Amino acid sequence: MTSSDTIYALSTGIGRAGVAVFRASGPAARLGVEALAGTLPEPRRASLRRIRDPLTGEIIDEGLVLWLPGPASFTGEDMAEYHLHGSRAVADGMIGVLGRLPGYRLAEAGEFTRRALANGRTDLVAVEGLSDLLMATSAAQRRQALFHMEGDASRVFMEWRGDLVWCLARIEAAIDFSEEDQIGAVALTGVAERLDRLAGSLAAALASASAGESLREGFRVVIAGPPNVGKSSLLNRLAAREAAIVTDIPGTTRDPIDVMLDLAGLPVILTDTAGLRDSSVDPIERIGIDRTMARSREADMVIWLEAPDVETTSRPPRFDSEPLWVWNKVDLGPMPAGAPVGSMPVSAVTGAGIDRLVAALHRRLAGRLGDEPALITRARHRDAVAACHSEVVAAGAMMTSGILELAAEHLRQAARAVERLLGRIDSEAVLDVVFREFCVGK
Repeated sequence: MTSSDTIYALSTGIGRAGVAVFRASGPAARLGVEALAGTLPEPRRASLRRIRDPLTGEIIDEGLVLWLPGPASFTGEDMAEYHLHGSRAVADGMIGVLGRLPGYRLAEAGEFTRRALANGRTDLVAVEGLSDLLMATSAAQRRQALFHMEGDASRVFMEWRGDLVWCLARIEAAIDFSEEDQIGAVALTGVAERLDRLAGSLAAALASASAGESLREGFRVVIAGPPNVGKSSLLNRLAAREAAIVTDIPGTTRDPIDVMLDLAGLPVILTDTAGLRDSSVDPIERIGIDRTMARSREADMVIWLEAPDVETTSRPPRFDSEPLWVWNKVDLGPMPAGAPVGSMPVSAVTGAGIDRLVAALHRRLAGRLGDEPALITRARHRDAVAACHSEVVAAGAMMTSGILELAAEHLRQAARAVERLLGRIDSEAVLDVVFREFCVGK
């Protein structure tokens, strides 16, 4: 990809729609507007124009044209947008005409955003936020994606970098004036305290990383319990559709079944699993049980299900966190006094108690989220922040030991970690992965 090319794409979905938006970005964007629309509109003002094929003079459509000269555009280059009627015939005609313009070529996936990044109009964290917004399926995911896309997370990261530069400058001043004890002492005033505060901020961000990543990908909730306790029925009830096969035959569910839910604004991947029991079973069911245990260990939460007409295991397996205890089939009789403490009575058949179960699920999952959107939402973020935290702690230790040269080097490495996070250095391999998720036209 080179900026000497002018790229174009249909930025809205293919098929019949009210409006189709075509975008072009690059040095020949202006010539394209003049060739197709006749005259150049006033910058950043939608103007009604007839779009013609410059080769034949045939009218393709009538619609709005926007001229967005760089550098004050999304990509930082000259841009044009054509808002036309959303028919397949108009789309085919417009794509054909744009493709014949000199210097024009069809954009690759995410190339508009990649040019914005290359031209300093955005950073990698904001780009990832845009990608997450395009993929968001719940209100909570949308809020978190917007926090990153609009630069709020990047501003925090830049504040960290500012603290690092401030501390590094004063340590280097103390090194340069090491023979002047008074000057060196003044230069180091407040450095240790600022590093302590920065280390605390980094540690707090790392502590919320798990919740941020789970929210982005979807909280994993596993329904576990003995065979025939009603796990598949509960999954179907919560999903409001027949997602899993339900029979009276023990061991019907062998492979985990995943269903994506929007649980009151939270994304949840709900998993139905094979029943757990202590007695010997056939080899295939044993594989299903092993997979159940593996999914339960990976889950953000486990719903442990029991019922009055099913022989329970001698003791539920130990989970990493306290499961949500649920007593199913209360349509067959009330929950007994011997049920696990805190069990919620429900009926997957009649729907009794399901609203309370959903509320409890939401309360437990939402409790993992802070008041503000998480700063860390990807493994890449977590690795960079962890590296920065490690270097800041090491710098503090070197200062305590009086080895200022090593403290300065640790701070330089910490700053590089933040710059990698923002995509300013060593980012080509990362960019290829990030933009692979984008659609053409964005």
